[in-house]
Amino acid sequence: MSEAPDRIVRIDLDAASMGPGDVNADHERRVAIADLLESNQFRPSGDAEGPFALRLAIEDDRLVFDVRLEDDTPVRAFVFALGPLRRIIKDYFLICESYYEAVRDAPLAQIEAIDMGRRGVHNEGSTLLRERLQGKIEVDFDTARRLFTLICALHRRAAA
Repeated sequence: MSEAPDRIVRIDLDAASMGPGDVNADHERRVAIADLLESNQFRPSGDAEGPFALRLAIEDDRLVFDVRLEDDTPVRAFVFALGPLRRIIKDYFLICESYYEAVRDAPLAQIEAIDMGRRGVHNEGSTLLRERLQGKIEVDFDTARRLFTLICALHRRAAA
C-alpha cells in the first residue's frame, strides 16, 4: 500500500443507498474497494492533508462524496448531480449484462469483443467523473475507474 498522504485509506458505501445487488456487481464492488485501498491518488481541494476516509452515497438523486480525515474529522462534502453520469451508467449496466450473459455460452471472440466495449464505456465514465471532480477532488485515472465502479454499484442499488 502506498504511504503517500494524498490517498484514501478507508471507503464506506452508504448503507441507506444500498439495496439488493447481484452476485457479479457485488464481486466488482468488492474488487474495486480492495484495488482502491491498495493504490489510489486522492486530493480534495483545500488545505487538508490526508490520508482520507471517503463515504459515497446517493441522496436525493445526487452523488455525495463525504471526505474525512483518517480519524473521521470532517474535511468537506461534495455533492454532484447524477444527470451527467446517468447515460454512461445505463450503458455500462447494459453492456455488463451482455458480458455476463455471453460468459455463460458465447464464443471466446464474442466475449472478448463485449469485454473491450465494456472497458471502453467504463473508461468513458471514469473520464467524465474526473472532469466532474475537477477543481474539487484530484484523482488519477485508475482511482477514477474504481470510484466509477462504486458509483455504479450505488446507482444500481438506489434504482432497485
